[in-house]
Amino acid sequence: MSTLTAPSHTVEPVVEAPRGRRQHTRRRHGFGFWAVAFAFLAVMAFATVPAPLYVIYQARDGFPTFTTTVVFAAYGVGVVAALYLAGHLSDVHGRRPLILVSIALELVAAVLFLLWNDVSGLIVARLVTGLGVGLLTATATAHLGELRVRATGSASSASGAGVVAGVVNLGGLSLGALVGGALAEFVGQPLMVPYVVFVVALAVAFVVVLAAPETVDRPSAPVAYRPQRLQAPEGKGAAFWAAGTAAFAALAVQGLFTSVAPTFLGTTFHVTDRLAAGATTFGVFAASAVSQIVFARLTQRAQIRLGMVLLVGGLVILAAAAVLLQVAGFIGGGVIAGAGVGLLFRAAIGSAGALVEPSRRGGVLAATFLIAYAGLTVPVVAVGAALLVLPTLPVLLGYVVLVIALAVVAGNRLAARA
Repeated sequence: MSTLTAPSHTVEPVVEAPRGRRQHTRRRHGFGFWAVAFAFLAVMAFATVPAPLYVIYQARDGFPTFTTTVVFAAYGVGVVAALYLAGHLSDVHGRRPLILVSIALELVAAVLFLLWNDVSGLIVARLVTGLGVGLLTATATAHLGELRVRATGSASSASGAGVVAGVVNLGGLSLGALVGGALAEFVGQPLMVPYVVFVVALAVAFVVVLAAPETVDRPSAPVAYRPQRLQAPEGKGAAFWAAGTAAFAALAVQGLFTSVAPTFLGTTFHVTDRLAAGATTFGVFAASAVSQIVFARLTQRAQIRLGMVLLVGGLVILAAAAVLLQVAGFIGGGVIAGAGVGLLFRAAIGSAGALVEPSRRGGVLAATFLIAYAGLTVPVVAVGAALLVLPTLPVLLGYVVLVIALAVVAGNRLAARA
């Protein structure tokens, strides 16, 4: 829950106006919806561009796998820090300003990747990338819902906006890994060209978001600043923590495939092709995005149950393939688990956002994303540390068991409250 003192603002109401003006306003909000969706997609895609490139950095500089997890952890620290310090501020200062700051941070990160790409530079660039993502996720999710309602004039359209938000969030992560891997494999200068491409994409995103309408009225009086707290809305603690834990478990699966999975492929399965590394991450995240579309008509409880089955089944297949050294099973299991992640993650975010009124939604979503991104970071760092003293296979199997246990417990609690 946002811990700002009770603001005197509300989300802009939909007001009656002459027909021509209403149509113009709806078209403007409709354009804003897709502008924000594009920006969301571009930022999240940029976040995974380095995933298939870590192997190249590692071969060039000779650092161990643990260093890769440190670089990745810097991203997670940035995300969590931004969510904790500023993820809820769009409830007060507006959605659009925070989205613009987020895109600007990603542009800074892209320039850092281009100009300072030794290990220390990678850590700083990933930290800045995480800061931008942390500012964006809850803000853009809330903004898309509000823009959609104003564009259609129907409050029920917010659920459709939730599907789009989930698809561009996880779909963007999949796209970035694929683009990074493809450019690294087929275009010269693999540690430069992917970032140049995203400098252009992010610059376009910044321009189009400038034209997007704001949906939050700023308070007339100053509001005392406090960082985001992991505090549930009053009387809704069980539902909030069920959603947060489910989101944690879901992103723990994604963390595996954006940090150390390419290294697993190279060391265990001897797959060193850059496109293959990017395509593996793409497959997991793409399945997360597609499953939300394919199963959108199911009830929320049915989506959660199906998501649990897919996530657990996929991880079991992945673990068995690692034991039997079957690379196709490893990748296929990841894709199946990814489909389950998409359903579980969307249900978790949707459940959390529905706990409060729109004027407080940014804060609650920020708290939920804060828990979720801890799942993207903490288990991965633990894996990297474990790899310093243990072989790859037992570390991978332990990770799988942990995530399955979390997903089953949280998923059952979430489904019971759906």
